[in-house]
Amino acid sequence: MRGLGEKKAHVALETRTSHRNRLDTLHGGFLAAFADHAYFGALWAMGHQGQVNGVTIDLSMQYLGAGKVGPDLLAEVELLRETGRLMFLRMLITQEGEPVAASTATLRKAPKAQ
Repeated sequence: MRGLGEKKAHVALETRTSHRNRLDTLHGGFLAAFADHAYFGALWAMGHQGQVNGVTIDLSMQYLGAGKVGPDLLAEVELLRETGRLMFLRMLITQEGEPVAASTATLRKAPKAQ
């Protein structure tokens, strides 16, 4: 994870054979799970550590290309808007510079400590 300011971050993940589907490409469910985790990792890297206990209320995936087992994935995450209770984010997942998937998400913020 690497923060690139208050609104952008990169999150990387290695890929393994256990992440593949029967076509020997990265499984869509694996990519969706990575996206969900990467949103929270990115928020941490952006300085929003208190939001790692938030929850995903909406996550949309667009699969753009077949990912390969072996090369790392890179998620480029951007915080688009923040309200009192919600955070709106988008992501592009690439592998070796090529787009594999795009995603948008709405996260409900963690309650403030009392």
